[in-house]
Amino acid sequence: VQLQASGGGLVRAGGSLRLSCEASGIIFSGNVMGWYRQAPGKQPDLVASFSHGGLTDYADSVKGRFTISRDNAKQTLYLDMDNLKSEDTDVYYCSVGGHRGRGTLVTVSS
Repeated sequence: VQLQASGGGLVRAGGSLRLSCEASGIIFSGNVMGWYRQAPGKQPDLVASFSHGGLTDYADSVKGRFTISRDNAKQTLYLDMDNLKSEDTDVYYCSVGGHRGRGTLVTVSS
């Protein structure tokens, strides 16, 4: 299973970024999947997710600002992040079916 995350970078507070995670080696649709973020030395925090049935869930801190979506045909998971805040700075990981990919760094400057 390979999960290739991309789209991280440096952005000013109030700006937007779109993260993408392309999955291979796994049947994408029907799996639980989501985005996590993790600071060094800390446990990962769930940011947004899809359940088996396709229901979405968000951390309170990102509700109204982040949107999780997916393209089953492309086996790609997305995270649209708007109105970014400095506290959103972190390494973001995608997870599909219990597998986790490499992270992509998001840095929000104030």
